[in-house]
Amino acid sequence: MEVAFADFARRYPDYAGTASLDRLRATEYRRLDELGQVYLDYTGGSLFAESQLEEHMSFLRSGVFGNPHSNNPTSAAMTEHLERTRRSVLNYFNASSGEYILAFTPNASGALKLVGESFPFTPKGRLLLTFDNHNSVNGIREFARAKGARIDYAPLVAPALRLDRERLETLLSGADPASENLFAFPAQSNVSGVKHPLELVTAAQDKGWRVLLDAAAFVPTNPLDLSVVQPDFVAVSFYKMFGYPTGVGALLIRRSAFQRLQRPWFAGGTVNFASVQAQAHVLAPGEAALEDGTLNYLAIPAVEIGLRHLQTIGMNIIGERVRCLTGWMLDELLAMRHSNGHPQVRIYGPTTTEARGGTVTLNLYDPDQHLLDYRRLEELAGEEGISLRTGCFCNPGAGEAAEGLTEEDMLAALTLGTDVNLFSFLKMMQGRGHKSAGAIRASLGLASNFADVWRFVRFVQGFRDQARLTIGEVSFDIDSCRVIRDGS
Repeated sequence: MEVAFADFARRYPDYAGTASLDRLRATEYRRLDELGQVYLDYTGGSLFAESQLEEHMSFLRSGVFGNPHSNNPTSAAMTEHLERTRRSVLNYFNASSGEYILAFTPNASGALKLVGESFPFTPKGRLLLTFDNHNSVNGIREFARAKGARIDYAPLVAPALRLDRERLETLLSGADPASENLFAFPAQSNVSGVKHPLELVTAAQDKGWRVLLDAAAFVPTNPLDLSVVQPDFVAVSFYKMFGYPTGVGALLIRRSAFQRLQRPWFAGGTVNFASVQAQAHVLAPGEAALEDGTLNYLAIPAVEIGLRHLQTIGMNIIGERVRCLTGWMLDELLAMRHSNGHPQVRIYGPTTTEARGGTVTLNLYDPDQHLLDYRRLEELAGEEGISLRTGCFCNPGAGEAAEGLTEEDMLAALTLGTDVNLFSFLKMMQGRGHKSAGAIRASLGLASNFADVWRFVRFVQGFRDQARLTIGEVSFDIDSCRVIRDGS
């Protein structure tokens, strides 16, 4: 590893400027090395620092906190901390309180659902998605379809899996500015790592679109300044930024867009008035109309602690470290060859660090170019203490574009009816030209170091000249996004 690191340091000299993260790993994230773990699933969820837990526990021990939004002392104290955290999040993203409101949600998916159910779609309006959207964004189309809006998808261009800008421009130009139109795209792909250009926000708004930015995969390693780029809606999950707490996300909404939302229901805490006999209700003003039931009020103050942790580190340092490590990983993976000269690895997405983040999705192939079962590879990685993620990553469009899966392939899968799942789909695609229906994802984050990437590269190198039969059979099936194991 020392020889490899010397070569890496020569090729990526800017890595030296991120040495403060090595000191942080030795203290705040020391459990990684003490347990011999290589964590490469930051797109799935970041890791928390020990000091985050200590500060939050100290906060909880310091007072008595009750269900907020009442005038009793414990409720008032909690309400004050909730509103302080709300202001901290707005300040972190440089979002003026005069321009944006912020609603706390269970996660980014909860934030996206709020937009979908409340957006005023009509038969004259349109919903424009991209092939690179997470399923929590794809699901918005069901709300649009129910209200008769037209639904379109902007395609990706393989192999880099960037947006087809010419086709996107045509689709954006087709909207009626007099109607309510919604364009939703990710700031960073959770599959390919592609950073889609943020200037698309203004370009779409100028053509009569409201814009929903899925920032969940972007903000863990990139700054987002909402005084510079101003989407109408922004969805984030805080555990993806700093690991703790889970169960808290946020939807940031421009006030001009909020005024157009139409909530289809009400819940505890969202109304100023509700009557059983009159069967009527009046929604509360502002973000309160969107925060259903009781918030995760004891966890939300930990968000402010996590934001301070990121600010202390510096987002530019995190981003630079991830860029250097990702670049070396890509270089090494692409250079791998079997003895017969055939490549070992196929990368889905950009093969350089230009306009891409630290998410690297790939598949491995044997010397005869047969796909190695990514599920089995995940098992073998686990035996070496390496945490990867495999499957379709809740992003079917990017997977379809990456593997060249066609509409006919998708329709064939639907003929399986209720029996269709990831396992049966994978088996069907293997019979339709040995296509893959999933891949391996290795993603980097704030606590990643060179040793992590080196161990992963060495793991992949271990499959040089190995055939499918030699690596063994997978011992579990994946029905959907959940791993099902025999508990007997």
